[in-house]
Amino acid sequence: MFCVVYCILYPGSRIVIAAQNLKTSLKIISEKIQKMYDESINLKREIKELKAGQNDPIVKFHNGSQICIVTSNQGSRGSRATVLVVDEFRMVDYDVVKSVLKKFLTEIRHPQYIKKPEYAHMQERSKEIYLSSAWYTYHWSWRRFQAFVKSMIEGKKYFVCGLPYQLSIKENLLMRGQVIDEMQESDFDMIEYQIEMECLFFGESEKAYFKFEQLNKSRITKRPYIPITDEEYIKFKGDRRKSKFHKAKHVNELRFLGVDIAIIGGKTNDSTVFTFIRCIPSGDHYIKSVEYIETLDGQLTSVQALKLKRLFYDLECDYCVMDTAGNGIGIYDSCALITVDDSRGIEYPAWKAMNDEGMKDRAIDQNAIPLIQSIKVAGHSAPQINHEMATYTKTQFEQNNIKLLCSEQEGQEYMIEKHGLMKMDSSDMAKMVVPYINTTRLISEMINLEMVTRDGYIKLVEPVGHKKDRYSSLSYCLYFIKQLESEMRVKPEETDDFDVLASYLQGF
Repeated sequence: MFCVVYCILYPGSRIVIAAQNLKTSLKIISEKIQKMYDESINLKREIKELKAGQNDPIVKFHNGSQICIVTSNQGSRGSRATVLVVDEFRMVDYDVVKSVLKKFLTEIRHPQYIKKPEYAHMQERSKEIYLSSAWYTYHWSWRRFQAFVKSMIEGKKYFVCGLPYQLSIKENLLMRGQVIDEMQESDFDMIEYQIEMECLFFGESEKAYFKFEQLNKSRITKRPYIPITDEEYIKFKGDRRKSKFHKAKHVNELRFLGVDIAIIGGKTNDSTVFTFIRCIPSGDHYIKSVEYIETLDGQLTSVQALKLKRLFYDLECDYCVMDTAGNGIGIYDSCALITVDDSRGIEYPAWKAMNDEGMKDRAIDQNAIPLIQSIKVAGHSAPQINHEMATYTKTQFEQNNIKLLCSEQEGQEYMIEKHGLMKMDSSDMAKMVVPYINTTRLISEMINLEMVTRDGYIKLVEPVGHKKDRYSSLSYCLYFIKQLESEMRVKPEETDDFDVLASYLQGF
């Protein structure tokens, strides 16, 4: 609306709208401006030409003004603008903003009245407009925001504003009850909400053990490994390889399913979290790709055991890693029995621990398969285990040995392009996007963990009102993988690690 009105009132204006990708930016013309054009006879009189296709999308006005669309990348050089609008600017590389987009602003509007001496002082400046939700303070968008605020306070021609969710409620664009219900959901993430809905930038505290920038750099995997549904299982007659998200195992690849167990659901309690990790050998260590995270809120132990076994076999895992102290003992006992899956008409075998004699003996079915790595973070050994989990996890991120799923926006764009996300019903859409959202929430949990030291051991503590169940599920797996790495000896004649790793990374 601003762009259209501006072009009408200021003849000869050239507005360039830059967005992260062409599909997103095209909607500004094909959906927004086109809708206004179709509904307004007066606007039709103003617009000379409206092209919404991928080739040269543009809106031309009879008075010489125009609106054009570019993608925010190095290939968009050469445009000229009197007004630059950068949409979702936090998603754009700042080098592109500096070296490409801001260079557009060499165009100056020259209305005829400027030639008259009495109006010569009214020469217009070009304009930069940045639109986005807030983000994390490590990002360049925070520094840009601060620079604009400082200039505005000093009385310069700068302006900054935030439009939080309360404004949407006041203008009847959002229902108050809907906001309250969302805030009471068990998986509600306050940090994520503050960033997206309250215009608040977020930065980890000085005590934060994990740094956002380091974690965020690992978000490079676009394609998650989404498990097969019950309907697909029946349709494909149990052949999981027919799933469009199936990934064949690489040479010497190992797959792990970590679970942090919660029995009581609700907003103030933890959720059960399942974390799936693929490990590809690279010399004397593994490259660890976290490709699926799912949560389950407050279910019976038998229900959780069924969910655990489904995921284990659907994702073709080799090991299940769980804390068998506390809440975990009930799930372990359920897993130690044959589990009937009525929805699929199959049975899953009984499991037992492979590393803990006491837990092995506890298994009711002594013919159970030994594939559970039992971890007990309790008693006198708990401080050392927590210390090792924390330090190893941090080191693996610092050494770029862990790959996470990309951001929700990148994930949605991937799903739209590869799997027709926008054509799915709401439940299928949610299933496609949730793994990316859970990855964001994993990072939010981790940067909230504060380090305290006791007797020489590091302990990570979550602030009041926050959770760390996704971190726990991840760290259990990594703790076991660390033990395997200390023992692994990959023989050169068995596999070429470089070739295996190179072929695998092509899938990211």
